[in-house]
Amino acid sequence: MNLLSFIQKAPMRWEAPPSVPDGHRVYAVGDVHGHDALLDQLLGLIERDNASREPADVTIVFLGDLIDRGPGSAQVIERLRTYRPAGVRVEFLIGNHEEVLQRILDGDGHLLADWLRFGGAQCARSYGLSPSNLAKMKPAEAIAALGSAIPPAHQAFLASFADTMRAGDYLFVHAGIRPNVPLAEQSQADLRWIRGPFLDHFGRHEVMVVHGHTVRAEVEEAPGRIGIDTGAYVHGVLTAIGLERGQRWYLQAR
Repeated sequence: MNLLSFIQKAPMRWEAPPSVPDGHRVYAVGDVHGHDALLDQLLGLIERDNASREPADVTIVFLGDLIDRGPGSAQVIERLRTYRPAGVRVEFLIGNHEEVLQRILDGDGHLLADWLRFGGAQCARSYGLSPSNLAKMKPAEAIAALGSAIPPAHQAFLASFADTMRAGDYLFVHAGIRPNVPLAEQSQADLRWIRGPFLDHFGRHEVMVVHGHTVRAEVEEAPGRIGIDTGAYVHGVLTAIGLERGQRWYLQAR
């Protein structure tokens, strides 16, 4: 598991709200899914919000699923691979959609049909490929076509994503964690794909988990998790959470 940890402190004290260590501010962005116009709007909101607050060590973390479903996967990747606002650390976490595309590019041709059906068609089109032509090709030919169409810089960027990021009492991850399993023992598959066991667990974890992956019409706050995938491709709403000390707030592009 590629686990990023930083600005950690003592275990969470549940009599107090979860917090980010003093002097730090974190923004986490939910599933973009190829909606570059919403992304552009949300980044502007984050930058203005950050500028309105006291100076701090600032991190923006993207929770994965930057690609597929929406019309602008290529544009989103090109924008974010060089997105480095002054004085801000930027981190990227892998989602299940990035995992599937990487597996296809690595030779897993049997995933092609499902990928095209569940959002990959829009991604392929954003790179100038015809989804219907890809579907007619032999797997090896389709993989070669994808590998040629997606620039090496984009492929390297996607391959660089981590599975988790930790900031104080908060763990940031794409899908979630398996309850009652120590963080160091979480499986990569759960971090990228889990739903039922995580979403149906109404207890607390050793951290407060901020996640995407599962679409809800509104931000979903539970005792041990905060879901911020508000369905950019379903509801037209892209959400970010802001965290500083024991405070949290939300920014939304519509």
